[in-house]
Amino acid sequence: MNFCKQTFELSCGRFKIQLGVKTHVMGILNATPDSFTDQGKYFGQSDAISHALKMEEEGADFIDVGGESSRPGAQPVSVEEELRRVLPVLEAVVPRLKIPVSIDTCKPEVARKAIEYGVSLINDIQAFNHPEMAEIAAEYHLPVVLMHMQKTPETMQMSPHYHSVVEEIILFFEAKINAAVSAGLSKEQIILDPGIGFGKTVEHNLKILHSVEEFFVLNRPLLIGASNKSFIGKILDLPVDKRLAGSLATVAWAVWKGVHMVRVHEVGPTVNVIRMIEAIRAGGI
Repeated sequence: MNFCKQTFELSCGRFKIQLGVKTHVMGILNATPDSFTDQGKYFGQSDAISHALKMEEEGADFIDVGGESSRPGAQPVSVEEELRRVLPVLEAVVPRLKIPVSIDTCKPEVARKAIEYGVSLINDIQAFNHPEMAEIAAEYHLPVVLMHMQKTPETMQMSPHYHSVVEEIILFFEAKINAAVSAGLSKEQIILDPGIGFGKTVEHNLKILHSVEEFFVLNRPLLIGASNKSFIGKILDLPVDKRLAGSLATVAWAVWKGVHMVRVHEVGPTVNVIRMIEAIRAGGI
């Protein structure tokens, strides 16, 4: 079967990003004390700086900074607390990095302040549930990641149910794209994330990955974030700190299927997997 990945160009502030030439890697930088993977390891400013620089050196194309945990059962934090967590990190890492930094938030106040600190992309796991988020993205002409999530992090794993998970997520994205465009955001600035692990069972997550190419009907870049998720642990019967091999398997599958971006904790091994898969597909280097 012939393979032809869709290509797109993003305008990320001072960065122009070509998606589709290669699979881009978004490295996760949690400025939280209760992340499900790193348990607050990079909560301090100096540790966050070191980790961000390490991910850039290992080949990350974006660094995604978040100050509110979205693990299952997580309690929301206030705007003030989220700003207290992320602003010192952004102030420290943005000037030091040669790659775009994104802000992982669903709060308009946090997004606007983060933009003032130099972020180049908004990653909204609630997909503009707050209408002002779309207006901010349109005002600054920044790209956004719109993610699908059933319910909220606090309740999302309480009996998630779909009649047809992929079809329902596609309908969700169509509605969110139309709403964002109506708010003034260019469709060309929208990236889609089907939300692996966010209000889905193991079977739902596997169906999304198995049929991931069906999302390309939306003609937008696709991001997959499966790194260290609980469905990997359930399939392999492994704790969160032993799920690297399973996470890399999802990356390899996503790359082979033509996904444009992957969001991961372990950048170095991910970049190596991508390079190998893309070399094999191309039949040479």
